Amino acid sequence: MVLGVRVVVRAAAIADAAAMGRVHVLSWQAAYPGLIPQDYLDGLDVNQRADHWRHALSRSRERAPLLVAVAGDDVVGFTGFGPVLDEPKLPAVGQLYGIDVRPDRWDTGVGGALLAAVHAGLAEHGFRSAVLWVLPGNHRARVVYERYGWQSDGANRTADVFGVTLPEIRYRRRLP
Repeated sequence: MVLGVRVVVRAAAIADAAAMGRVHVLSWQAAYPGLIPQDYLDGLDVNQRADHWRHALSRSRERAPLLVAVAGDDVVGFTGFGPVLDEPKLPAVGQLYGIDVRPDRWDTGVGGALLAAVHAGLAEHGFRSAVLWVLPGNHRARVVYERYGWQSDGANRTADVFGVTLPEIRYRRRLP
């Protein structure tokens, strides 16, 4: 439930791309000040992000689904998952690529609903465990991940994420 409205997690459709672009920009601008250069955050463009998601949704998503969390008719969050991107030699390990939730819906259960759907989806795809990468300073996300059984495994890297180079730490979780 989100503010009295039931949250439904479903497969994303091309028609969701504009809302996903808005959620993406709003969530990054609220979550990452001080962690990502402010000029980058200020320059995020909803239409460019919507175009990115529209393009992603136009490709086959069988191995790497995108899901949206919907409250009423409103897309309030989204996520993507699939095979590990940087270690293809680990076929039993899946990856949570990211979760974005509209800031006005933080702490309302949207992230948890998306994580539950990701855990189930990864297991359905045959993965026995999963990894994700998170900014070391993103304490809000780290607390949520840890609440849902994810733990840092000590690995770290520097990665290009949507055009900005960021430090990341890896979390790992066994799947049901």
